[in-house]
Amino acid sequence: MGTLGRAIFTVGKWIRGTGQAMDRLGSTIQGGLRVEEQPVIGDVEIGHGSSIWYGSILRGDVNSIHIGSGTNIQDNSLVHVSRANISGKVLPTIIGSNVTVGHSAVLHACTIEDEAFVGMGATLLDGVVVEKHSMVGAGSLVKQNTRIPSGEVWVGNPAKFLRKLTEEEIAFIAQSATNYINLAQVHAAENAKSFDEIELEKMLRKKYAHKDEEYDSMLGVVREIPPELILPDNILPHNAQKAVAR
Repeated sequence: MGTLGRAIFTVGKWIRGTGQAMDRLGSTIQGGLRVEEQPVIGDVEIGHGSSIWYGSILRGDVNSIHIGSGTNIQDNSLVHVSRANISGKVLPTIIGSNVTVGHSAVLHACTIEDEAFVGMGATLLDGVVVEKHSMVGAGSLVKQNTRIPSGEVWVGNPAKFLRKLTEEEIAFIAQSATNYINLAQVHAAENAKSFDEIELEKMLRKKYAHKDEEYDSMLGVVREIPPELILPDNILPHNAQKAVAR
């Protein structure tokens, strides 16, 4: 299976490479008429430690997008801008540092300050300002030019004030950003692995699966976990904050 799997992987890689080469050739022939399909387009600035997750689109074509450090834009989210609103106000999208934006959120020409939280599937329209340490609930629609004050939770369609955030929830927002900084590093490392490394890990996981530590201790058996299966230290909850502080 290892030899067959390697052969399939090699053929697949060759086919993908050929497709990419044909795409580049087609783009060259089209010249200025071509439309690039890229997840990050135009005037976009992304700070250190921030992560843009699978399927997300950042389109800074008619204005700019600025994202601070340590922010995560989760899977299938859309960030866009506006040249100007009805009153003529120029509206880029500004996202601060250590912000969490949940899966499938839509952020359009809005401002999100540091350490704010936008829930999954939420939509923020032109001119919205989400202040520091505030939260937009999952699935909420925040109308144009709405300002969400610091320390508040807003939910609904249209979004309205629900309650104040607790100290624990404010701490959770910061921890969420830290978790995603570390998780992004793990994903980057995994995506960089070769086929042989992936196959070795699959074999080791199969070999060491379903081992009962309590039963082993009764038999006096000590099993060492292969280093390939040990998660990086900075992804463990009790070490995450320590890793970022370095």
